[in-house]
Amino acid sequence: MIRVAVIEDDPVMRDLLGTSINACDDMMLTATADNFANATGMIEAGGYDVLLCDLGLPDGNGVTLIRQEALTGRDTDILVITIFANQNKVLDAIRAGARGYLLKDERIEDCIEAIRNIRRGGSPISPIIARQLLGQIKPEPSDARVPMASPLSEREYEVLNLLSRGFSNADCAEILTVSPNTIGTHVKNIYRKLEVNSRAEALFEASSQGLLARS
Repeated sequence: MIRVAVIEDDPVMRDLLGTSINACDDMMLTATADNFANATGMIEAGGYDVLLCDLGLPDGNGVTLIRQEALTGRDTDILVITIFANQNKVLDAIRAGARGYLLKDERIEDCIEAIRNIRRGGSPISPIIARQLLGQIKPEPSDARVPMASPLSEREYEVLNLLSRGFSNADCAEILTVSPNTIGTHVKNIYRKLEVNSRAEALFEASSQGLLARS
């Protein structure tokens, strides 16, 4: 059973998330907070596996709360759900410890699946966010030095390029006709070989090394 906590100031969104989470057989809502002050106490108490965190709170910055949770050292997966698509906010959240980043215009079904995904070791990111992150990496000129040899296997290349296009682990499994567990293993190997901890970091590193050009 996945225990989920929600930090969200919008009562409609908070109720929608809570109702949808509790409607699932494999997860339950254990705590909610509607502002920064309440969220601080909730984080101190703990008792959840996945933390859904909004960034735009009326009395504080959600990134600070992400950092607070990350500093506890608990095995908590932090998933941002927000209206902010600003690249700086995305990067700030990832650097603070977020493992996933979804925009609020995603379907609620996709948000629920993202909770499962992130708990399985994935890093769910809205496709538009993934595209923006990749857009920050400018192509090297044709006379640039030859990129270093990559440690990734051919299958890991396939998985990486699918992730860069916004596909989830489950999508990758269906496309490549393998099990989700196999995709999870490939993703973990990609993270280890690129020395990163999230999908966003993997895409940055892969783009920097020119790995995505091999798709």
